[in-house]
Formats: sequence, structure tokens, C-alpha cells
Amino acid sequence: MAWGALFVPGAVRAQSGDGDEATVHLKPSRLLQESLPEDARQQAPTFVRGDRIEGQTDSVTTVEGNAELRRHDTVIRADRLEFDQRDSEAKATGNVLINRNGDRFEGPELQINVDTFKGQFQKPNFTLLQNEGKGDASRLDFLGEDHATAHQARYSTCPRTPGADWMPAWLVRATRIDFDNVEEMGTATGGVLEFKGVPILGWPRFSFPLTDKRKSGLLPPTINLDNINGLELTLPYYLNIAPNLDATIYPTLMSKRGLELGAEVRYLQPSYVGQVRGAFLPSDPLRDADRWGYSLQHNQNLSNTSLGLGGSAGLSLDLNRVSDDNYWRDFPRAFGTLTNRLLPGNAVYSWGLGPWAVSAGVYTWQTLQDIDAPITPPYDRLPSVAVRYSRGDGRIGGVSGWDYSVLSEYTRFESNPLLTRQPNGSRSMAIAELSRRWETPGWFVKPRAQLHATQYHFDNPLADGSRTASRVLPTVSLDSGLIFERDTSYFGRAFVQTLEPRAFFTWTPYRDQRLLPNYDSAANDFNFATIFSENVFGGNDRISDTRAFTVGASSRLLDPDSGAEIVRVGLAQRYLIRDQNVFLPNTSALSGGAPVTDRLSDILLATRVQWTPRWTVDTNFQYSPGARESVRTTLGVRYMPSRYRVFSAAYRVQRGSSEQYDFGWQWPLNDLWETPAKTGVPGRGLGAGQWYSVGRINYSVPDRKVVDLVAGFEYDAGCWIGRVVLERLQRSASSANQRILFQLEFSGFSRLGSNPLKTLKDNVPRYQYLREDINPPSRFQQYD
Repeated sequence: MAWGALFVPGAVRAQSGDGDEATVHLKPSRLLQESLPEDARQQAPTFVRGDRIEGQTDSVTTVEGNAELRRHDTVIRADRLEFDQRDSEAKATGNVLINRNGDRFEGPELQINVDTFKGQFQKPNFTLLQNEGKGDASRLDFLGEDHATAHQARYSTCPRTPGADWMPAWLVRATRIDFDNVEEMGTATGGVLEFKGVPILGWPRFSFPLTDKRKSGLLPPTINLDNINGLELTLPYYLNIAPNLDATIYPTLMSKRGLELGAEVRYLQPSYVGQVRGAFLPSDPLRDADRWGYSLQHNQNLSNTSLGLGGSAGLSLDLNRVSDDNYWRDFPRAFGTLTNRLLPGNAVYSWGLGPWAVSAGVYTWQTLQDIDAPITPPYDRLPSVAVRYSRGDGRIGGVSGWDYSVLSEYTRFESNPLLTRQPNGSRSMAIAELSRRWETPGWFVKPRAQLHATQYHFDNPLADGSRTASRVLPTVSLDSGLIFERDTSYFGRAFVQTLEPRAFFTWTPYRDQRLLPNYDSAANDFNFATIFSENVFGGNDRISDTRAFTVGASSRLLDPDSGAEIVRVGLAQRYLIRDQNVFLPNTSALSGGAPVTDRLSDILLATRVQWTPRWTVDTNFQYSPGARESVRTTLGVRYMPSRYRVFSAAYRVQRGSSEQYDFGWQWPLNDLWETPAKTGVPGRGLGAGQWYSVGRINYSVPDRKVVDLVAGFEYDAGCWIGRVVLERLQRSASSANQRILFQLEFSGFSRLGSNPLKTLKDNVPRYQYLREDINPPSRFQQYD
């Protein structure tokens, strides 16, 4: 016999007392309720069944043979069951099974109060739903709906194998384990963690998670071994201060450098979010000095405050500072922003209302210098204030659709004049822009006009003795293109093929800008976006006198059913009508510090092919017609047949500068000796017993050496995962940071060892975690 519910969507007609019919439309649903309201739970009926039932109403009911008691979220089965209806006490003997919200307990004898869920279970085996935890005990005390205590217990997330004895790959053995389903934590007293029968971690009292819910306490220690720090041991402590506030303290003991104290605080509010991180290492023997670093990120919505001024407003803080120039080299695993050589320190207020937008902020940098590879520090902007007014679809001369905008900005630039060899100063500018796009499905034309006015004031005189300078430059451009389509087929496959020629004309007159300082301009990268732009420089201190005509064309093959792009090919080249006489000072890059006289630019060719979802091929070529050779080439291919199987390779060469090979992969080694039939489940891997090889190698041809290397193995045993990773990251031209990462991950319990997961995710393209919770389990998964 079985119970079930059948719900048929449709309409129910009800007749009122006066004979009128009302139609009630029912909404279909395939969802079963995980929980009932408290009042409904109290009124939920209790069902009892079995081969033989004896008893009286409001007294003791005895069920013999295939006995079962079922009540909403609780099922009890046994050979014999006694149920006292007066106080809801139940006693079950012989092959007893109790299922409570998906948690299953099996054993020889149970006594339980169905209402309060208090009682005892003798010699039970149990399986928990949330993390697939399993175990056994000499006795289990139910202390209510959400609490239980197991005595002389064993616990693991490894599957239970048939047989009298249960000896999984890893387990927690304790004199007592308390389970708290409110805090979603287990606490072991007199416990020890065993792996392959060997005790590896013991403590008089420790807790472990039953789910991913946060809880204050010691986190698993991490161990690293590298050539800079030696043996490195971190003992983090987590503080769950509030649902929207937590902190982590992580003291780290390094055998070669001493004790480093680090901490991180995260906070979240409806109107702001942020985090603060810092570390301090006193008397570092590596540099014979105190070492420190901190990072603060804060973003706040000020729209509902007086600072919002009726529009949308926000405040953004990004502060990063370290103790010295060598910090990025000596702490390669510090917070992400602190491993760079340019550390920002910004505070920005922004506001917007309709067509108006305002931003005001200070932007500073800490530049970490390397004597072997010095860099010019960027200018601090103290402050920078900008006001922008923009409107779209405006009407001019009876023609609608015009877009226009006006941007005004004031910036104070400060740096060390001895390093920059330029005077500090301020820059005021205004940029007015007007454009209109005419288009149909087959073509488009977009004229655009811009007026750029700039005024400078300098702390020290320029080479000609002046302390001020100004510049006004107009720019006009015309962008246009055609779009053709046709149905075609290649290799027996139907496509929609496009042909999209494009022509771009731009004109900016020449203004002598050689005496002007360069605060924020740099040469744009030469690519398909910049070749169809007016200015070859970024920033506002240099405006190129570009008088050029750019032509290009692209063609695409589209899937007629999905619209997916299967193939894309693009070609473009720029023709200079006159020499370009504006160039960057002290540079040998784009202009070589001299006017550009070549009429024809390099040719750009790019292709992308994704004939099947598994394969992707990208190529980019920059070819110089004058030198008759490739200036820059990038070739990339990626093969990803299924989850947890990916291989990528790339070749990058820039003539006279660099040449590199790059390989990345994540691949199951079991494919070498068995049929690769499994596709895998997100966050669950390909199943137990799988070996994986993971890594990335970057090789420099001119240096004839591996620049960066991350390579290792992962073994997924189902309830535990082992990882060994070798990492070698170049610190300078003559030195590299090397370390070995080892980790044991006990599924649903904890991780011990190093932390190679972040290294793999950051370095291996398309790397996927073998364990990652996607959806919370439902009690109906173990309902019977």
C-alpha cells in the first residue's frame, strides 16, 4: 500500500446559494513543500499500517510485521511498533528505520516521542541529508527536533559499504558527537580525525560543519613550503560576528621569516559593502625591517542621503599600501591588489540625475620600483572633478536622433618632477560632441564632430619660459558600413553568411604639442577597435593630427537556427592622407619620437572559428607591408569536449620584443586506460576513482626557459580529494618563487594542507572545481 497525491490543473466550478456559478482557476505546481507552518504541523495526521494491527482508540496501538508510522516529515518502520496515542510515545524493535526530514537512522531498538522528538536509539547507523554524512554509535539520544547526541560515535561522508564493519577512507572517531541542526554544526568531544586508519589530527573538542553555514571557530590549518618563506604554517580563526559582518584572523609562522599577523574584515549593509585586509611581519630577516600591507575596498550608495541631491549618488574607496618596494616580490601570495607594482589609493564621489553626471575624487598611486626594471610613476590627481551633460535623440534643424554631450573637467597633477622631468600643474578642459546615426537593416552612416579645448597652468615654467598653455582642436569623422546576407552551405552544413564592409574617415588638424607635458596620454593598442577611432592616443594631453581613411571588412557564418556565430573573419587597414606630426615624448613605440610618414598602416587580420562547441580557434595577425613581415601574431586554440576536460594552447610573438608559448589543461588521466564515457556533473566531478592532471606552462623563447609553471595532480576518491601542485612564478629576471602545495579535502567536512585551489583557478584557463555545491538537497531525496 502506498499514499500519493494527484493534482490536475484546471478550473473548479462552485455554485453559490443563488444558483450562480463561480470559476476558480487553480495554479499547477510540481513542488512538494519542504516544511509546513507550525500550526499545520501540529494538526498533521498520523498514519499507522502493518500486517497486523491491535489496539483501542486513544490508547496503545500495536503493529506487527512491516510496521510503519508516518507523520508529515517523520517515517518510522520496524518489525514491531507500539504507539501510545495518549502521549505520542512510540517504541519500535527489529530492523528499525526512522526518517526525519531526510535524515535516516537504522538500528535494532528505538523509543521516541513523535511530538517532541525526544528519545533514544540503540546502536544506530545514520545518514544525514545535507552533507551526505554517515556514521554509527553505541547510542543516539534525540534531544528535540534539531539536536541529537551520539555516544562512542564514528562519522564520515564516505559511502557505507556492505558488510558488518564500516571502515571508510576517513572518519572522525569520538567519545561523543553533538549534532546541532540550528547552527548546522557537529561538535566532537575526545575526537580524532583518521585517514586510511592513521590518526592525523586530534583535539579534546572541535567542531565541523554539517552544511556551508558560517560559524565562529578555528579553521583548518594550511601548510606551505617554498624557497622564500621555508615551512609556512597558518592557523586561521573565523569570527561570525553578525549575518552581515565577519572577520578572519590568520597568524602565519614562517620558518625563515618569523610570525606574520594578518586579518580580514568583511561587512555588508543595504547601502554599502566593503572589506578591510592587512598583515604585519615584524623584523623580517629577509630585508631586516618591519613589513606591512593593507587594503580597503568600500562602495556605498548615497542616493537616500543629503549627499544624493535628489539623484543617484555613490562613494567608492580603494586604498592599497605596503611598506616597501620589494613587497610585491617577497609576498607573492598577498592580497591580489598588493602583488602589483602600481597600488591605487582612490576616493571617488559620483552623482547623476537625468542628463547630468558629476564625479569628484582623488587618485593616488604607490609605485614599487625595481632597479632592474624601473617604471615611470603615474601622476596623482589631487583632485579631479568632472561634470558631464549628455542627451540622446535630440532634434536639430527639424531632424531628430542627434546625440550631443558636453564634458568639463579640472584636474590637479602631482608627481616627483625629478622622476617625471615635467612640471606639476593643473589642467582644465571642455569637450563638446555631436553625432547622429542613420541606419537600416542593410547599412549605417554616422557623422561625428568634436571640439576639444584645454588650458594648462604649471608650477614651474616650460622650456620656452611660459607657465600657461592652451589648445583648441576640432575633430570630424564619418563612420559607415554595409551589411549583406545570404544563405549558403559549407561542408554539407547550412549557414547564413554576412559580408560587412566598413569605411571610416577622420580629420583632426595639426597643433604643435611638443612643449605640453604628458600627464595621462599613452599610445592605444593597435587593434580592430582603435583603427576605427579618431585619436591614436589615450588620455587628453596628446591629440593626434589623424587625417586618415580606414577601410575594413568582416564576414561571418551564422547558424540559421540558433544565430550562433560559427566563423568570423575581419580585415582592416588605415591610409594616412597626410603625415602624422604629433607624437609622444621620449617614446620609441608608435611614432618612434618622430612624425609618422608611412601612408599605409599595418594590416590587421583576425579570425575566430567555433565549428563545434568543443573546438575554438582564435588568430590575430598584424602585418607590415613595408617590412613584409608579421609584426605581431597570436594563435590560440581551445578544446573542451565536456566538463573537467579542457586543453588550451597559445602562441604569441611580437617582433623584436617577446615570443611565448602558453599551455593550460585540466584532464582526467583515467581516459588513458578506460573509455571516457562520463560527462560529469557541475561541482561533482566525473565520479570516484578519477585522476586528473591540471596545470599551465608559459615558456619564453628568447629566454629559453619556463617563465611561469603551475602543474599537478588531483585524485577524486568520492568522499575525499587529494591535490599536489608545483608552482613556479617568476619574481624578476634572475629569481623565481617556487613552492609545493599539498591538500587533502574531506568532502563535506574540511580541507587540510595548502590551498592550491585559488592558484589553479587563477592560472588554469576554464579550471572547474571538483566539489562545489550547486543546489541544496531536498528531504524528498531520501523520503521513503
